[in-house]
Amino acid sequence: MHIGVPKEIKAQEFRVGLSPAGVAELVRTGHMVSVQTSAGVGAGFSDAEYAQAGAHLVGSAEEVFRSSTLIIKVKEPQAEEIRHLQPHHLLFTYLHLAPDPQQAHGLLASGAAAIAYETVTDANGALPLLAPMSEVAGRLSIQAAARCLEKASGGSGVLLSGVPGVAPGKVLILGGGVVGFNAARVAMGIGARVTILDKSPVRLRFLDDHWGGRLTTLHSDAATIAREVTDADAIIGAVLIPGGAAPKLLSREMLAGIRPGSVLVDVAIDQGGCFATSRPTTHQDPTFVVDGVLHYCVANMPGAVPRTSTLALTNATLPYVQLLAKAGLAACKDNAGLRTGLNVAKGKLVNRAVAQALGIDYCDPKTLL
Repeated sequence: MHIGVPKEIKAQEFRVGLSPAGVAELVRTGHMVSVQTSAGVGAGFSDAEYAQAGAHLVGSAEEVFRSSTLIIKVKEPQAEEIRHLQPHHLLFTYLHLAPDPQQAHGLLASGAAAIAYETVTDANGALPLLAPMSEVAGRLSIQAAARCLEKASGGSGVLLSGVPGVAPGKVLILGGGVVGFNAARVAMGIGARVTILDKSPVRLRFLDDHWGGRLTTLHSDAATIAREVTDADAIIGAVLIPGGAAPKLLSREMLAGIRPGSVLVDVAIDQGGCFATSRPTTHQDPTFVVDGVLHYCVANMPGAVPRTSTLALTNATLPYVQLLAKAGLAACKDNAGLRTGLNVAKGKLVNRAVAQALGIDYCDPKTLL
């Protein structure tokens, strides 16, 4: 199959869909790969490295789309990319359609098939292609919170680690999944006091057993959240409903109980955000203030570390890319995990959670494959 890797054009997005090593594996197994010139430069991969891996370098995204059947990206297609999509295309990338009806309608109109990394599942029901970027975002969330807490950034001037004789800051993490786990790891690593809230007793038990009592675990409900935010220096939003819009865990009213200069980091912003006052921001302009509280809501956090992120993402996606390159859309018929990842096909919305979030009719993908 002919595989295309266009350069990402979303603001401040420096990742690329495949590393040179990933390209080499696909070429080795008989596939042709076209990579747009300078697609990997932001992640530290030169055109020469892609050429050495066996890629065909092409000068424009239009040429990548025109010559390829399987399109490998990182972020959701922008409007000008959607215009290049045709019914024969199979797009494999992060989509996050639930909060983005404009993108959803554009993909439906294109007739192309689109598989979302964030809804592909493995045999255990986990999300193997979301996990690596969730790990990156979870770890970055504490770095972002620490920077935002600095007075020069508009924060309260709290050092999360504390110093001898001065208590460390408190990090409150809403959600104990992959993002929350990795945020806790970094926060505890620098010496912060950490509390994680989650609805699952099984997950809370795992976190408590894993960390040996080094952090506090609490069941998540509105009353507990309202109480815990009052003395938190940094609050990390780390909840996920696969494919669906993130629940709003922190209401506007709760914001009044948070100390001015504290920081909210909404890692769920790709799915609409889990704080009522959240709105997407960029790496160029990452924060805004509501009622004295800093909000960090960058919608592509892993793009801040594009080399690490690209390598981690390629490690995870490459086996699935190989399946799609071999069988095309038919791979979704034989692989239940890929079928779960399928969001759009033949002008129909085929992911139930996304359909519910957008109020669009759902079509069972099995009827189209």
